[in-house]
Amino acid sequence: MNILGLIVEYNPFHFGHLHHLKTSQQITDADITIAVMSGSFLQRGEPALTTKWKRTKMALENGVDIVIELPYIFSTQKAEIFSDAAVSLLHSIGANRLCFGSEFGEIDTFSTTVRKVNEHELELNTQIKKYMSDGVSYPRGFSLAFETIFNNEDLIDLSKPNNILGYHYVKSIQKLDSTMIPSTIKREKAEYHDQDVTKGEKIASATSIRKELIERNRKLKEVQSYLPPASTTQLQNHLDEWQEFAHWEKYFPFLQHRIITATVSELHAIYECEEGLEYRLKDAMTKVNSFQTFMEEVKTKRYTWTRLQRLLVHILLNTTKEFMNEYCTPLQPSYLRLLGMSEEGRAYLSSVKKQLSVPLVTRASEWDHPILKKDITASQIHGLPFRISLDEEFKKIPVQYTKEKGTFPS
Repeated sequence: MNILGLIVEYNPFHFGHLHHLKTSQQITDADITIAVMSGSFLQRGEPALTTKWKRTKMALENGVDIVIELPYIFSTQKAEIFSDAAVSLLHSIGANRLCFGSEFGEIDTFSTTVRKVNEHELELNTQIKKYMSDGVSYPRGFSLAFETIFNNEDLIDLSKPNNILGYHYVKSIQKLDSTMIPSTIKREKAEYHDQDVTKGEKIASATSIRKELIERNRKLKEVQSYLPPASTTQLQNHLDEWQEFAHWEKYFPFLQHRIITATVSELHAIYECEEGLEYRLKDAMTKVNSFQTFMEEVKTKRYTWTRLQRLLVHILLNTTKEFMNEYCTPLQPSYLRLLGMSEEGRAYLSSVKKQLSVPLVTRASEWDHPILKKDITASQIHGLPFRISLDEEFKKIPVQYTKEKGTFPS
């Protein structure tokens, strides 16, 4: 069987995602499609627009067979850790194909780039440290070092966000010594970081769709032309329950409380709080009255917006360096958390369940693990501005979808 793995956020699921999904299934001749999806907080350090359960429904209705959760301690990480964890989970559940979108769109050069970087790892790290000593961020330092060393070679452009992730996916497969076969498709039209939707086009980036809904306060109907019907339905269901979408400003009062009441030493103990950032955070919080102005106050050339947002998520969840040092082992997953499945997905899981190398978790209440407890906390924090019951996560069972009827049996 061809078991296709996808690494996704679906925040929200749009027509670009649908293109990626259907094309990936076609070129891999997939029998089963498994998506590993970030939960309540995402790789750029942002709260998901809506719950992972509604995003799971979007995925299933659009053709995914199984959705498993990428735990928070991996989903809010730099590309290497994010990739290692996601690929490891797909490997553990039996995926033998992986397809990702990229700005380049040709897989052999990804493999060549990984080999070249491995061959020049020492030289590359030296150059990265040099650039970072000049005050630039790690991602920028890596990009500059890569350009310096491989300037005239026909390799992947690692200044592009999806190329970077794709490079790490291929590298993660090699680290695991997995037989998973990678492939890539070129992103259509909208770029990952595009801030604006283009009228008349069907495909827009998730970033631009979120900007329309949140910053520009557009009505859902004004962006629904960029969304499959299932996504529009789930987003409308969200609005019916919560009235508005989740975004950082909704969490700012909770963040204020955490930073104001925490001591400097307590902030310093938080994962990714380095080089005196704790002082900068406490000082900035006395001068601002919104998340936007707070971020503008603390951002520097060295600390990117994304890097800071991830730190702030860790502050919200009180995730310490000690906790991450003990449990952040991305190449060694502790379990698989099932979020949803189609009937075909259920049949596949039944056929491989006894062969899985790690436990398959279907109910949070039935599994006791520190990483899962953090995911429960993340869901509780995510729901705080909307007064979601704090025990909701314990009650949830995997979403089940019947393709033939297009329904979610209760």
